[in-house]
Amino acid sequence: MSIVIVSVISVLILCALAYRADALFHSEERLPMQWWITGEVTWSAPRRLALAFMPASAIVLLGFVTIMALNVPARPGQEGFVLPTMIGLGATLIAVQLLHFWLISKTLRRQVR
Repeated sequence: MSIVIVSVISVLILCALAYRADALFHSEERLPMQWWITGEVTWSAPRRLALAFMPASAIVLLGFVTIMALNVPARPGQEGFVLPTMIGLGATLIAVQLLHFWLISKTLRRQVR
């Protein structure tokens, strides 16, 4: 049951961050989604779609992992790894979303100059 709680909390945090970012980037019609190594934006998406991408991906990924963790028994000796793995996965998704927001802010600041 704690695995489900971790998944739900992770998705709620991602949704809250996306909601906050929507207010922060409200003046932008499109947001960058991918950058080349030089920092050039290779493609962008409509703001709401760009901000919904990570929460939607997390719902699919965490949902799949949660269903697998609840229905497929862990290998002997690895039972204690499921919850820390879910926490790490949730934290990684949150960190990637924050990195995306930072890159967006950096790109938009650079365009203003």
